[in-house]
Amino acid sequence: MSRNPPLLAAEIVREYGPFDGSPTVHGVTHDGQRVWAAIGPRMVAFDPASGETVQRIEQACDAGTAFDGQHLYQIAEARIDKIDPATGQVLASIPAPGGGMDSGLTWAEGSLWVGQYRDRKIFQIDPGTGQVLRTIESNRFVTGVTWVDGELWHGTWEAEESELRRIDPVDGTVLQRLQMPAGTGVSGLESDGGDLFYCGGGGSGKVRAVRRPTTRQTA
Repeated sequence: MSRNPPLLAAEIVREYGPFDGSPTVHGVTHDGQRVWAAIGPRMVAFDPASGETVQRIEQACDAGTAFDGQHLYQIAEARIDKIDPATGQVLASIPAPGGGMDSGLTWAEGSLWVGQYRDRKIFQIDPGTGQVLRTIESNRFVTGVTWVDGELWHGTWEAEESELRRIDPVDGTVLQRLQMPAGTGVSGLESDGGDLFYCGGGGSGKVRAVRRPTTRQTA
């Protein structure tokens, strides 16, 4: 299969933020109803319909964020914290595989999946121990990571160019590419389980909703 499928323009549906005056979004996840954004000193949850912030958790968060259906996971320096979203309490912590060089984070199939920016890799890890179970190679820097309907997508951000890429989870072959507008970075990525991706906007302080394409490219 081709590693250079046609480059399609990403359709940005809506923008949210900045949040609490923060200039940066480091990670993003979706809990089935709300979108969570990691903005440095805290995590904020907002209603995607109204855009209003509905919850805050004071928690160090300088990279990816995930939700397993019950708990939040947040990369903070060289660790991944497991958090009770109702109370904000950190329930457990495991070492992050990149030792502080980690980027995106998502939950799928009972595992955490962690992006490695400059290493251009995605690790599947045991959420209880942090043990690396599998390594997927990419040919671009990896920011956010998400799974939806058995598809693995990740964000890229190099210089002023960003894409959302669907890759083969076995060999890393690039299957689909969505190009973000020039100067629009992707620092985090999560699917809502339907037809939208939520993309952290890095130094813009924004989260952008991007339409998930209905046509699946395979070459």
